[in-house]
Amino acid sequence: MILEEELLRRAGMISGAIEELLPVVPPRELYAAGRHLVDAGGKRLRPSMLLMAAEAVGGDLRAVVPAAVSIELVHNFTLIHDDIMDNAETRRGRPAVHVKWDEAGAILAGDTLYSKAFEILTVAEARPEEMVASVKMLAKTCAAICEGQWLDMEFERRDEVTEAEYLEMIEKKTGVLYGAAAWMGARLSGAAEKEADGLERFGRLVGMAFQIQDDVLDLTAPAKVLGKPRGGDLAEGKKTLIMIHAMARGARIEIFGKKNASQEEIEAALDALRGSGSIDYARRKAVGLVEEGKAALAPLPESEAKALLLELADYMISRSY
Repeated sequence: MILEEELLRRAGMISGAIEELLPVVPPRELYAAGRHLVDAGGKRLRPSMLLMAAEAVGGDLRAVVPAAVSIELVHNFTLIHDDIMDNAETRRGRPAVHVKWDEAGAILAGDTLYSKAFEILTVAEARPEEMVASVKMLAKTCAAICEGQWLDMEFERRDEVTEAEYLEMIEKKTGVLYGAAAWMGARLSGAAEKEADGLERFGRLVGMAFQIQDDVLDLTAPAKVLGKPRGGDLAEGKKTLIMIHAMARGARIEIFGKKNASQEEIEAALDALRGSGSIDYARRKAVGLVEEGKAALAPLPESEAKALLLELADYMISRSY
């Protein structure tokens, strides 16, 4: 599969740049904690999207690699803090950062990644006005991610959440970072405003679809593939699109919010969600978002990079982990 090969190539570039731009220096444990999840791998989809967007507008891929690293560091900063808030034990098959270094250490590690992301962004080769715009975009995006996470936590305390509210939450929590990645790749490469805005919309919408697919996989993928126990969202009482749809149809999910639910109980709940059609509904919504996002690339000229972006959009909702 060409996309997988291209993603691996870009992931290799990003990993190599991380070694150079974020070395483990004294105090070594702080930077080791910061690098813990970064070095665990991950698919590097967000920074790869930035690189593909740069290529799609005729930019120099290597000039924007530091910006791609900054996107990856912001993503990992959010994962570290998410795991603290969710009391998650594992991530990517490894102990969560707060489990290995304690909560205070994990907070500092996440804050360090956040700070370094802005420092490393400025290493990218771009005109000053494009750099200022990108720094502003990344700062706005980080604030939006926090807003999305706050909404996600707030929803856990509420009895009812609408589909529109859920979509706003995932747009902020997940979609905006993909959108920023695509926009920054284009803008740092000197793209026209129409092209950059189209890429931002593309990234944001397929990023939302990515989150819905994550919600589906949380219930359907094996634990060894997920790198964490299946059904975590159910046990945490998260109001995903699947649960919102199921509740609206009167499905009774007895273990919703039961943090110590057994695997047998989770499997029974999964059967009920399948029966309500809620998992299929979420999949259809993700497909619709991807198609809408792909349409936003219409202003871009045809190219190999554009074809890869379109293929990446489909991958967001066809992936199994």
